[in-house]
This record gives sequence, C-alpha cells and structure tokens, in this order.
Amino acid sequence: MVNRFARASREVIVDARAEARAAGSPTLEAEHVLLALSGREGNVARQILASAGLDHGRIQEAIQLEFAGSLRAAGVTVDDFDLPPASIDPVRTPRWSESSKLVIRRAQRICVTRRDSHLEPMHLLLGVLDAKVGTVPRALALAGVDRAELARRAARALS
Repeated sequence: MVNRFARASREVIVDARAEARAAGSPTLEAEHVLLALSGREGNVARQILASAGLDHGRIQEAIQLEFAGSLRAAGVTVDDFDLPPASIDPVRTPRWSESSKLVIRRAQRICVTRRDSHLEPMHLLLGVLDAKVGTVPRALALAGVDRAELARRAARALS
C-alpha cells in the first residue's frame, strides 16, 4: 500500500484529530476527516465540497441532524437531555476508529489503482465518499447531496 502521504494529506489528518478532539470524541471518525477536508484552505477537495453546498458549517449541521435521527430511531430525542457542551481534553489523542481506517484504506486503494505517487486530500475525499454505510452517507443524504455525483466530480478533479 501507499505510505507516502502528501504533506496536505498529513495536515488533513492532523485537522481531523483536532475536529475529533473539539467534538469530545475519543475516536477519529470518517466524519472528522470530512470536516477537516472542508476546513482546509487551498484544498481542491474543499472546493469540490463547496460546489455541492458543503462548507464546514453545513457538514457539521448535517452530522448533528444524523445524530438526532439516530437517537430518534432508538426512541430518544436530543431534547430529552440537557447535554453539556463537549469537553475537550487537550492531551488526549483520539484513537483511529474503524470508519477512519476504512477511509485511509479506500484512499490508498484509489491511489494505487491510479498509480499516483502520493496520497492527496482528494484521495481522502474519495475514500470518505466511498462509504456505503455509516454517519457520513446518512448525513450527506440528509443534506440532500448526491454522493455518487460528488464522487464523480472529485474523481474528475483528481484526473
């Protein structure tokens, strides 16, 4: 597999850890990678997301809607609780979750298949968008985004 992450991809991963930490999450999830991609200036992946109406705030909003919907499916509503804001532990490093590991594996597979020399942020975006189940696909559906079309645009931009 590809071990050469472009500097921009390493920066996205650092940003994703910061997103997870800010959310109070003990794990770095695929949604944190998506948020990091949307927040990094000068990133083509960010431009692709923005072209679909997905800026950082809109993605956060969609993730919150997905969270509320998941709770409703379990018979609970967010309004049932007086939840405090996430507590941020500046020394805790969020662990890799299965969803974030899958993003990296899918991004690496795309990179190898294309014979690209470095894994770029666009590979990470394609790795996020390739998820069939989970928080990200549900959140993007709630945001009214056609994931397949967004992935096609991202793949064209990578070419």
